[in-house]
Amino acid sequence: MMLRRSILALGAGLPLIGAARAQQAFPSRPIRLVVGYSPGGGNDLIARIVAAKLQDKLGQPVVVDNKPGAQSIVAAEIVAKAPPDGYTLLIAPSGPMTINPAVYAKLPYDPVRDFVPISLLAEFPLLLAVGADQPPKTLKELVEYGRDNPKLANYASSATPFQLASELFNQRTGSSFQHIPYRGSGDAVQAVLAGQVLMTIADSGPMAGPLKSGKLRALAITTAKRPPAFPDVPTFTESGISDMEIELWTGVVAPNGTPQDIVERLQDVIEDTIEMPPIRSALEGIHVDPRSTSPKEFAQIIARDAARWKTVAAKANIKLD
Repeated sequence: MMLRRSILALGAGLPLIGAARAQQAFPSRPIRLVVGYSPGGGNDLIARIVAAKLQDKLGQPVVVDNKPGAQSIVAAEIVAKAPPDGYTLLIAPSGPMTINPAVYAKLPYDPVRDFVPISLLAEFPLLLAVGADQPPKTLKELVEYGRDNPKLANYASSATPFQLASELFNQRTGSSFQHIPYRGSGDAVQAVLAGQVLMTIADSGPMAGPLKSGKLRALAITTAKRPPAFPDVPTFTESGISDMEIELWTGVVAPNGTPQDIVERLQDVIEDTIEMPPIRSALEGIHVDPRSTSPKEFAQIIARDAARWKTVAAKANIKLD
């Protein structure tokens, strides 16, 4: 009888032992990083810079899989419906995580319900710029110029994060700059360079070259203080406009239900990777600030920004189908 009980107890424990070994073996096959934008864009570059070292640390290939479409909704839905085993992860920028819920009436995913945060990868500020030939040389002059020339008061924007940032600028200054949509940030910047649109608020990547060559004039940056990369560009606060501090970001999330030990393993490896000098240098080279977080801190950032952009979108009456 005692022998029989021992055999039964051993048999009952085998599945637990097998499960533990399976989790300890993670990862045992390639990991897929899904990016909701085309190759060559900011989020794609961040993903590829980080993936190269992640696979060294994890001992398995980390493959970047571009699934562009509908403000990253396509990519978010793919990952939300993927098995929660740590092998399919989403490169998760501010857009699909905090801004899409503010402007879309219906989404095929829920940023809170369908995902578990792992870590941030990078943050980046936004710049407000006009063409070098345009009259405004300060934010005050820009606001006054817009009021005096309402038919010329417009802004170029290629995505909802930049549109909402521009609408926040309208709200903070009492302005009525009108939205002119473009397919990409590069197109929006070119429109400003050509004088087709007065100004744009966008990430620094597509602006860096024209700013350096003197074809664009940056009037403000959304950081709390002037960053080393743009020492001559005043902050919005310096220019007398409050609550315009904006740090968009890119992180990594997994499908909800992913085991906690896998989430912790991935976060640890990401943190180690982000702290590597070559990785920090590469990320700073594309004008983003490297930053890792705990899953809890990342969740708090998502909640904070989602509430902010929901308010901005409601006041601007921005609704998308």
